[in-house]
Amino acid sequence: MIELGDKVKDTVTDLKGMAIAKANYLNGCIQFLVQPRGLKEKEIIKSEWIDEGQLVVLARPSEQVDKNETGPGGGIRSHP
Repeated sequence: MIELGDKVKDTVTDLKGMAIAKANYLNGCIQFLVQPRGLKEKEIIKSEWIDEGQLVVLARPSEQVDKNETGPGGGIRSHP
């Protein structure tokens, strides 16, 4: 099951990116908005709506965290 924040890959087009939105349609179709990482010609690469059945999970958010990064809100916290 795909969750928002997962790094995913479209098996048809090989597009890779993060699942940033989810749409549930009345007919049962589920799509995810996939935002590729990076820039193309100094512009943000356009995100695409892709059917859930075409996507595979490459990494979960917990697997993507860099251990050296600070959490949300920034700043390094010291514990006394």
